[in-house]
Amino acid sequence: MNTRQSPRRHVLTIGAAIVVAAVTAPAWAAKPLEGQTVKLAWIDPLSGLMGPVGNNQLNSWKFAIDKYNAINPAGVKFEVVGFDNKLSPTESLNALKSATDQGIRYIIQGNGSSVALALIDAVNKYNERNPGKEVIYLNEAAVDPDLTNSKCSYWHFRYDADTTMKMEAMTTFMKDQKDIHKVYLFNQNYSHGQQVAKYAKEDLKRKRPDIEIVGEELHPLAQVRDFAPYIAKIKASGADAVITGNWGSDLALLVKAAVEGGYNGKFFTYYTGVTGTPTALGTNGAGKVYQVAYAAANMGGTYDQWGLEFKKKYNDDFYTGAIYRMLESLGQAMAQTKSTDPVKVAAALDGLKWKSVFGGDVEMRKSDHQLQQPLYLTVWQKAGGKFSYDLENTGMTLAEVAEYPNYVSSTPTSCQMKRPGA
Repeated sequence: MNTRQSPRRHVLTIGAAIVVAAVTAPAWAAKPLEGQTVKLAWIDPLSGLMGPVGNNQLNSWKFAIDKYNAINPAGVKFEVVGFDNKLSPTESLNALKSATDQGIRYIIQGNGSSVALALIDAVNKYNERNPGKEVIYLNEAAVDPDLTNSKCSYWHFRYDADTTMKMEAMTTFMKDQKDIHKVYLFNQNYSHGQQVAKYAKEDLKRKRPDIEIVGEELHPLAQVRDFAPYIAKIKASGADAVITGNWGSDLALLVKAAVEGGYNGKFFTYYTGVTGTPTALGTNGAGKVYQVAYAAANMGGTYDQWGLEFKKKYNDDFYTGAIYRMLESLGQAMAQTKSTDPVKVAAALDGLKWKSVFGGDVEMRKSDHQLQQPLYLTVWQKAGGKFSYDLENTGMTLAEVAEYPNYVSSTPTSCQMKRPGA
């Protein structure tokens, strides 16, 4: 493990990536699918409390596609079509039907593992019933471990790190924090939040058995507007740290209540950099709020350049880096197979290894379709120096304190994948 070391050495600029590709150009480098358009159905919330997150991500897709289309080795032009699922599994299944009725064969979703579990089942059934019209499900953010374990599917590919991977990195950092003695587990009451609590307890018991879990709470997803009563309970418990997998409004409003309620403990999170939370923190919580993620502001190279361009265009932050990795892998798979057929593309994605524009060497693990990638632990602090990117115009940023390479962040899988024709 490398700690307190910038990940800039892993980040390529687009220009450098093109040079590398040109030097090692394979036979399919002549853009075999020049002129073809491939539509991607993006199914996530654009309304309700989680709407701001979804709108940021849909804009991020449009932005990243514009960038990638210019260098796609397959020559394909990607186009994203947004569907508002209102964070509902039922609405998501309706959107899936609408997308397939339109002939769209690449499905993207990520906000909410409850939605992901419904989609993975629906995609499996659709592909069984519709040979020759198969679709692929690309998961950008749903991190329930079951999606690549007991519920794993050949047609599902996850580009975010799952809950176990992130918790492994987070607790590896926490075990060396001698000021942490009492931890409160506070999470959303659905599969993701339940898994965060489960693996936090297991990992802390293994790494720091002296740490006491002084509270454990699950609350309704995207329904709570005032977290003050919860913060009062956390303070009363004597917890000097909170572990939460909350995201969107559920994290932004939680940290807002913590600031207003005077809670001074540390927060260990998955999604501090996501829409709304930086603004809720403001200049509070410096040195006390941590995030574990596969990417972060201040990574250097192209990632930082795009962050500045995205902010200028949308007055918002680009934080879903999985989007670009999806495009990288799809472009390579289509160029390699000289096809946009999801059956051929899925076979090429299965076990694909590539050097990402950011994060270095990554691999779509063949056994379960979980992307293997480095993880970074960052801390909320004043922007400046090499950590100069300003999140949501707060004057604050997330600065790297630890990096965990693929072999550290990787966790085992129990997936027994059923492959076509097997």
